[in-house]
Amino acid sequence: MKSIAVYCGASPGARPLYAEAARELARALVEHNIGLVYGGGKVGLMGVIADEVLRLGGEATGVIPRALLEREVGHTGLTRQFVVKDMHERKAMMSELAEGFIAMPGGMGTLEELFEMVTWWQLGIHAKPIGLLNTDGFWDGLMGFCRHQQQEGFVRAEYLEMIRVDADADALVQRLQDDAKAIGA
Repeated sequence: MKSIAVYCGASPGARPLYAEAARELARALVEHNIGLVYGGGKVGLMGVIADEVLRLGGEATGVIPRALLEREVGHTGLTRQFVVKDMHERKAMMSELAEGFIAMPGGMGTLEELFEMVTWWQLGIHAKPIGLLNTDGFWDGLMGFCRHQQQEGFVRAEYLEMIRVDADADALVQRLQDDAKAIGA
């Protein structure tokens, strides 16, 4: 596994532990020699994880829509920065560049990106591992709701089982690497 797309907030969140989790994930990526693919911003958790990956000597690839770059939220010190037309192109390119996906705490955009990758996996558009960095139980409520969807007959068990959930960044990265080997991603 050479690259993981990380979806996370353009905000730092309400508590400093989210930024620390971003730095821990950056360390895990660099230690496993995995490049970061992300939304290309310099703000919020996006900026924290990119800055830490770069500080540690890793590679950070951003994919940012032109409109966001023009609003001065684009990171200027990345290994690579792709400027695309819109959010649809951004998500497609991030999926192409990444060999797996991790969602950190974030807002509606993070949810949308996560669920698009889960849906694409269900539809056979990709066969790449997906994980949630469950900082301080951030994703517990979402996973509970997803189990409710399963109980009500809207989500198959295997679709929930494919989502790896872990509070430890290094353990999550290792699980995604193991999954990638198992599915040949």
